[in-house]
Amino acid sequence: MLSLADITVIAPHFKRRLSGVTSTVIQLIPQQRQMGRGIVTLGPGLPAGLPKMHWRQLPGLWRRPSGAPVRVWHARRNNEMLFGILLRDVLRMPLKLLFTSAAQRHHTGYTRWLISRMDAVVATSARSGSFLKVPHTVIRHGIDTTLFQPAAGPSDTIAATGLPGRHLVGCFGRVRHQKGTDLFVRAMIELLPRHPDWTAVISGRVTAEHQGFADGLKADIAAAGLYSRIVFLGEVDDIKPWYRRLSLYVAPSRNEGFGLTPLEAMASGTPVVASDAGAYAEMIVEDETGKVVPAGNYERLRDAIGDCMDNPERTANWGKTSRTHVLSSFGLEREASALEAIYDGLLAKG
Repeated sequence: MLSLADITVIAPHFKRRLSGVTSTVIQLIPQQRQMGRGIVTLGPGLPAGLPKMHWRQLPGLWRRPSGAPVRVWHARRNNEMLFGILLRDVLRMPLKLLFTSAAQRHHTGYTRWLISRMDAVVATSARSGSFLKVPHTVIRHGIDTTLFQPAAGPSDTIAATGLPGRHLVGCFGRVRHQKGTDLFVRAMIELLPRHPDWTAVISGRVTAEHQGFADGLKADIAAAGLYSRIVFLGEVDDIKPWYRRLSLYVAPSRNEGFGLTPLEAMASGTPVVASDAGAYAEMIVEDETGKVVPAGNYERLRDAIGDCMDNPERTANWGKTSRTHVLSSFGLEREASALEAIYDGLLAKG
């Protein structure tokens, strides 16, 4: 069992299902460990390889770590903030509480109260920070550019998929109204008949709650006679090769927290058309790595996608620029280093 003596940061993860927060934790913690930070997770839903503490070790948090007067409890959800408050204020454990906020909406009174009890707050974008009523630091998420890399061989082409055409356009993420999957499908139904070299793929989980929504999209595709050119992949075990196979990625969300998929696409050498939900507008350089359109505006989304499909050579050049842009501005080590400064400040206060 992992000793807590050298652990100075605990990153709770109180959700079993995959989410954007899960993806962040999975990528970030190994980078933080590599930088020498004693950090562990606590909770379900994470790969076995991540360093974890067990629930039975919680009493060990009354003992201070070696070389530091406190530990940092780094929460990313309301229930994780509440649990941290319980540990610090009720059980009197030596903890400093840090919250990372990605939400781009006005917080409820309950959430504002939780945030007010934090010792430090991080916003994942300037836009999410604009909804906070407390001092905060903006630290944008990064991406592991060793995991997401450009196409390198035959397996990274549309030919390897057995799908028709010369170009793939994709939309990945949970299939639901919030994610704008219907906007993507509608655009494909309108655009693909004019672009016979293109095929569309959709990947992501369909929950029982949204099965009717997904079934409706498939019915629309069938009615348009495009069932072989707008393909639902379902959940795939490894999405990385699919990013590499794309000529264009589309992120049409109506609402988003931060949203990592455009970064994953650009790191893979794929340009992006995205709404301005989440932090998308802060990631994409207009007409250099892709295009940004107003969230929920179907006509602007369709026209931006169509423009990229009309100009495949220019779009391919944007893909090369995209990789360079992510390397310079969104490397995972940048996020980890910025968090290190926050951790060090909290640990020094004791």
